[in-house]
Amino acid sequence: MNTPVTKPANIATIAIHGGAGTILRSAMNTTQEQAYHDALNEILSAGQKILADGGSALDAVACAVSMLEDCPLFNAGKGAVYTHAGTHELDAAIMDGATLDAGAIAMVEHVRNPILAARAVMENSEHILLAGAGAEAFVAQHGVELVEPEYFHTEARHAQWLRARDKEGMLLLDHDATSQAASDETTEIAPIDPDDKFGTVGAVAVDMHGNLAAATSTGGITNKRVGRVGDSPLIGAGCYANNRTVAVSATGTGEAFMRTVAAYDISARMEYAGQSLEEAAEQVVMDLLPRYKGRGGLIAVDAQGNVVLPFNTEGMYRGFAKVGETPVTAIYK
Repeated sequence: MNTPVTKPANIATIAIHGGAGTILRSAMNTTQEQAYHDALNEILSAGQKILADGGSALDAVACAVSMLEDCPLFNAGKGAVYTHAGTHELDAAIMDGATLDAGAIAMVEHVRNPILAARAVMENSEHILLAGAGAEAFVAQHGVELVEPEYFHTEARHAQWLRARDKEGMLLLDHDATSQAASDETTEIAPIDPDDKFGTVGAVAVDMHGNLAAATSTGGITNKRVGRVGDSPLIGAGCYANNRTVAVSATGTGEAFMRTVAAYDISARMEYAGQSLEEAAEQVVMDLLPRYKGRGGLIAVDAQGNVVLPFNTEGMYRGFAKVGETPVTAIYK
C-alpha cells in the first residue's frame, strides 16, 4: 500500500503597510474607507501572484512598494507630503534577507519610484545609501525614471502643508486625525488624517524557498525641515531582512525607530534571546518604542511564513496575503 505524501504548507507570504496613526472611523466615510481596502487588496494580490508563480521575495516587495508609491492615497512617491520649503524629499530602502545586500536612497526630488532607485543602488553600486542629486544621477544611469517635482503634487497634501505651515513649528505626522481637520468640511479627510500622520509605506515577504525581503518608502513628515532624513532609508531602523530571523518594515515617529534600531532589534531578540516573532515584535512596539515617545507600528514575517502587524496607535493601514488564500486587509485596531 502506498503511503500518502503530505504536501508541506506553502510558506510564501507578503504583508504591506501604508502608515500608522490616529485613524478615526469618524474621520472618513464608507467610500473613502473602501478605497483604502481596495488599494491594499490590489497591491497584496499583485505581490501574492509573484510569490505564487515562484518569484522571489525581493521582487514581491519591490512590486508592492512601487504600487504603493504610485497610489496617491499614501505618503510615498505620488502624493508625498511637503517639506517646510514646499518641496518633496523622498527616501526608500530595500534589503535581501538571503544575502544581507541592501540599497537605499534619501532626499531625492525627481525619482518617480524611490524603491526602484533603492534597488538600483543595491544591485549596481558598491554602496548602500546614496542621497540627493548624486543618487538621482546614479539611478538615472540605470534606467530609473525621473520626473518633475510637480508629479508628486496632490491637492490634499498641498492643503495639509498649508495648514501645518500656518502653525509655526508644527510637524505633521502623516496619519493622525485632528479635530480641526475632521471639522473642516472643505477638506477631504483620509482615514489616517492629513494633519498629523506617520507617512510611510512598506512590504515584507517570504518566498517559496524561505528567502526573506523587506522594503520601505516614504515622503517624510509634513512641514519637515529640508534635509531631514528619518528611519525609512536606514537599514536596521525602518527596514531590515535576514533569512535567519525576520523581515521588517516600520512606520511611525522615525527618530524613535532610529534611536532603538527597532527593525534590527526584533531580529536580535529572535536570534540571541530565542524570542518568537510575535514576542519580539510585541515588546519592541508596545514597550520599547513608547519609552522614547515612539508611536507607530511595523509589519514582519519570518522564514516559516509567520506574520505580525503590531502598532501602538489607533490604527495602521495594513494587510497580508498567503499564497492560496484570500488577502486580509485592515485599518483600525
